Amino acid sequence: MSFELIKLVNEKQKKAAVVDARSGDTVRVHQKIKEGAKERIQIFEGVVIRVDRANSHTARITVRKIASGVGVEKSFMLHSPLVEKVEIVRRAKVRRNYLSYLRLRSGKSARLKGVNFDREGVNDISDPKAEAEEARLKEEAHLAAEAKAAEKAAETAELEAKQAEVEARHTEQA
Repeated sequence: MSFELIKLVNEKQKKAAVVDARSGDTVRVHQKIKEGAKERIQIFEGVVIRVDRANSHTARITVRKIASGVGVEKSFMLHSPLVEKVEIVRRAKVRRNYLSYLRLRSGKSARLKGVNFDREGVNDISDPKAEAEEARLKEEAHLAAEAKAAEKAAETAELEAKQAEVEARHTEQA
């Protein structure tokens, strides 16, 4: 198989835009969970301890949190369709890409020094192409709804005309 073909398929599976999550960021990952026929969104909030292949279609972040006194780590593929969105809550100053030392620490020693950042600017991943496509689809849906309403109004007018005709016949016969 051609490398160019593989590259093309990989690029198609990539999301248009993802948040630039870095090591040391505290993030909220909104993930789709399927339970039988139901589907819901579950939020996993923790510190990014590792970022792998940031510019690839296989970009992955590992997020760690403490749940009931036990450390829990989860890896998320950023371009996966199961990951709804990644929202950066806090940003910290770290000097490493892989923060494995946080596993051995708890309490105050596990704190990271916070950094001021533009939260709205970082979490805004608007895509002009996608927004234009969404607007076009909304317009099409609106036009279809108007056409359906006009068709229903014509049908109602036709039924009312028939009803008036039937009532006129009944008054003639009586």
